[in-house]
Amino acid sequence: MPIITSMLDTDFYKFTMQQVVFKKFPDVEVEYAFKNRTKDISFHDHIYRERFLKEVESMAKLRFKDSDIKYLKSLGLFSKGYLEYLKRYRFNPEEVNVGFPHFGDLVVHIRGTWLNTILWEVPLLAIISELYSIPKCNGTRINRFTTNEYFTGRYNLMSKLEMIEGSGIRFADFGSRRRFGKRWHDKLISLTTNSNSYDNFIGTSNVYLAKKYNIKPIGTMAHEFIQAMQTQVRLSDSQKYAFQVWADVYRGDLGIALSDTLGMDAFFNDFDMYFAKLFDGARHDSGSPDEWCDRLVKHYISMDIDPKTKTAVFSDGLTFPEMIRLHKKYSNKIKVSFGIGTNLTNDCGIKPLQIVIKMTKCDGKPVAKISDSPGKQMCNNKDYLKYLVTQFKIPERRI
Repeated sequence: MPIITSMLDTDFYKFTMQQVVFKKFPDVEVEYAFKNRTKDISFHDHIYRERFLKEVESMAKLRFKDSDIKYLKSLGLFSKGYLEYLKRYRFNPEEVNVGFPHFGDLVVHIRGTWLNTILWEVPLLAIISELYSIPKCNGTRINRFTTNEYFTGRYNLMSKLEMIEGSGIRFADFGSRRRFGKRWHDKLISLTTNSNSYDNFIGTSNVYLAKKYNIKPIGTMAHEFIQAMQTQVRLSDSQKYAFQVWADVYRGDLGIALSDTLGMDAFFNDFDMYFAKLFDGARHDSGSPDEWCDRLVKHYISMDIDPKTKTAVFSDGLTFPEMIRLHKKYSNKIKVSFGIGTNLTNDCGIKPLQIVIKMTKCDGKPVAKISDSPGKQMCNNKDYLKYLVTQFKIPERRI
């Protein structure tokens, strides 16, 4: 049985972004690349190699079910035209180029129209993570986990949930792409929704599990959306253009702006009073969370906006103790919520992978993600990176 068996087994923001692409940028061509940030690991096992290629091919058999379309329609965010497009949507494995050029290396490139390729990222990462995690614990028995792994994951999860019981903390599952495995992800959501900490749990980014457990799907935009705009307008206006296009399509819905594609300095320069009032808040995904939230609060105050009417979403490599710390420090200053990924969905006793797939080109031109943390930069063109630095006055120490 393939790992990915539902078109909804992906992050919600893939659909919210794809609808914008459907309406505004249907013919834009893009490229994505896989990057492994984990040190001292390799993908050399021949079983891994063969299974991954088979998993990519199996994606072509997936279809949106009538019940999937009905569910997406019920959310009230998606147009009739976009939902009709999804009914006809098919994954095309020819858009994905996979290679193992050197011992232990895995290379993945995705090329095609943005509209057609945008849904590849999350399931491919979930497949890579599961094929890596499961054999490490369980020989070659893919898609299964042992009693030991289950109890390790369950014990760790319940211990974390006990930490926040009755705390008022609000958190969501953001862990689809780096989960230990699909079945554990499902069990984790089941355990969480039936725990004493259910009031703390506000939803999941995984649309399939949101539908199955009748909880809220969570997500707005990802870095690729802001990156792509770097080729659609004058570079210095690209981030503001991304926010404006988003607002034009969603008219106040899905109002959390991603803040670190070009770093927090560039974000705060572009997130002027118009956008600060228009959007419900912002999401942190790299750099110091304390510096970022302090600046966000001051930014609102400087424009006579009450920070307590806005939301700060933390989503960068969170752990439960860190979530508790940030909640105690900032919940009396601004609305605070958390999106927890790897530490929630891949804590079953082995070291999880740190892997990403990011956009590298749009309409044949390079694009970049700078971020506020060392190692999270994505750009394959040094000349473009230098130009970006000058346009947004990004400190060269971060490049």
